[in-house]
Amino acid sequence: MLDGIFDSALTESIVRALIPILLAALGGMLCERAGVFQISMEGLMLIGAFSAVSGSFYSGSALVGVLVAMAAGTLVSLLLAYGAVSRGGDAIILGIAINLFAVGITGFLLPQLFGVRGVFRDPQIIGLSTYPLPGLSEIPVVGGALFDLSIPGYIGLLMVPALWVFLFRSAIGTRLRGVGERPTAAATMGVSPVKYQYGTVAFSGAMAGLAGAQLALGNVVQFAEGMSAGRGWIAVVAVMLGRAHPVGVLLAAVLFGLSEAIGFRLQGNGMSSQITDSFPYLATLITLVLARKRFASALNLTSNQAEVHT
Repeated sequence: MLDGIFDSALTESIVRALIPILLAALGGMLCERAGVFQISMEGLMLIGAFSAVSGSFYSGSALVGVLVAMAAGTLVSLLLAYGAVSRGGDAIILGIAINLFAVGITGFLLPQLFGVRGVFRDPQIIGLSTYPLPGLSEIPVVGGALFDLSIPGYIGLLMVPALWVFLFRSAIGTRLRGVGERPTAAATMGVSPVKYQYGTVAFSGAMAGLAGAQLALGNVVQFAEGMSAGRGWIAVVAVMLGRAHPVGVLLAAVLFGLSEAIGFRLQGNGMSSQITDSFPYLATLITLVLARKRFASALNLTSNQAEVHT
């Protein structure tokens, strides 16, 4: 059953599977650094996927679809920022509410805009193109996986070193980490925790929207109800497993991408889809158990928000 699974094509499958998770998780990572527990990435990714397909369908441009997805993700994420940062609400409850809202609104708009239920696919939806880098894309095993990607794919990989530099080698990144760790102390130094938290939540919405666009226009060219399929929740786990560090988040995304890719390959080799579809979620459960202390500390981030309002 394992014959033909571990070959060069598996690398491409891993990268294709991890890109949406990585994009969303990098946004969630900045939120955690700023003291906001971002748990609404599942819903934001779903809204991004729907918006990307809608924008592409009506404009005839994949780029417009991507921009619409990022704008929609940003706007919806501001609901979380307003409730959690400005009003001092519980970020977890607000995030779950956004996730439920996303399922409802996309399920409602799908038949209203396109006259179908379940799955919408149409030749008028323009998918994302890939852009092979000359020479590099021909490298055996990893060339096609790392150097023949869509624009969101390249953005996701390049954001890892860029965010590392931002967080640990820039004054703004240092202040952002200070807001998350000691908001009152940061405020006494003239830093506005509210501005930093609003900015990071908006950024996470844009990144989750971009993740949804990659999922709906890059990995496939269609929209299906609930097509985020738990990837946003996996991104939350990737942030915790990676300890809110860009490299750690990347490695966590690779782990989940590997589990999903192997699941697809085993399914192609005859294993039941019910079993293979559970692989990413089984990996998530295992990592949650291993990172349970990290999860508990993440839940305490709301106390930092309360400190800002006292």
